[in-house]
Amino acid sequence: PVTILSYESIATVTVGSGGSSTIEFTSIPSTYTHLQVRGLMLSDTSTNPEFYFNNDTANDNGHHLWGDGSAANSNSQGSLMLFSYFVGTTYPAVFVQDIFDYTNTNKYKTTRTLTGQDNNGSGEVAVWSGLWRSTSSITSIKYANRDGGKFTQYSHFALYGIKESA
Repeated sequence: PVTILSYESIATVTVGSGGSSTIEFTSIPSTYTHLQVRGLMLSDTSTNPEFYFNNDTANDNGHHLWGDGSAANSNSQGSLMLFSYFVGTTYPAVFVQDIFDYTNTNKYKTTRTLTGQDNNGSGEVAVWSGLWRSTSSITSIKYANRDGGKFTQYSHFALYGIKESA
C-alpha cells in the first residue's frame, strides 16, 4: 500500500521589530506521527543556532555535512543539536526540519534538517542529523542562538504535524 502524508499547521512564529532570543513551540499535541518545522531566519550576530526538546540540554548529539561549492566538510557535536551552520545578519538562512516519531516512547528521537544560505555568492548547503537520547514524548521545541544573539525581525518558524494514512 501507498503511504499518504498529510501536513497540518500547528503554530507559526514571526519575529517582530525587537527581535527574539528564542523561538518556542510548547504544548505540542500528540496526535501526529511526525513533526516538521520550516523556517527562514536572520540573526543580529553571526552564529550557529541550536534547538532543544522539552528544555533538555544534556541528552543531545548532532552530525552534519555541508558544502559551499568548492569544499565539503563534516562534523559532529556531543551534547548539542544544531540545525544550521551559520545565521547571518544580512542574508537569511532557510531550513526544513523533520522530527520523526516524536511521541514514540520506545525509542530515542531523531531529526533531519536540510538548510541553506546564500551570502551573495558565498553561501552553503547542509544536511544535519540530531539525536535526542530520551524516550519521552516531545511536547516542546526551543530554538536559540548559541552565542546569545537574537533572531531578528521577519525571522519565521512554522510547525506542522504530519499524519500517515494508507
